[in-house]
Amino acid sequence: MAVIGPSFISLQVHDLESSARFYEERLGLTRAAFSPPHAVVFDTQPVPFAVRDPLADLDTVDKLGWGVALWFKADDVEKIHDDLAEHGVRIVTAPFDGPFGRTFAFADPDGYVVTLHG
Repeated sequence: MAVIGPSFISLQVHDLESSARFYEERLGLTRAAFSPPHAVVFDTQPVPFAVRDPLADLDTVDKLGWGVALWFKADDVEKIHDDLAEHGVRIVTAPFDGPFGRTFAFADPDGYVVTLHG
């Protein structure tokens, strides 16, 4: 018996529709054909990604996602960075060339740090 690897990733968010729109409009993700009522699932490959209503009181913690690294692969990292910065999204780590290509990190509407790489 062995674990194969991640098969689904979701973030618990304060405002489901606002977060879903952020990931659609700012990152270009597409909603999957089906999502349960408490979540918005995106058609990401190879692992589905979703935002969902919280299972706990998110306001009782200091920082969401502390200690978890969430990375997405993207086609045009620099263009996405520029768009996010132009729309006032907090850039956590400026773009740099790393082992996975052009890379930067930003904070989503709930403060989760997300890293994009090329």
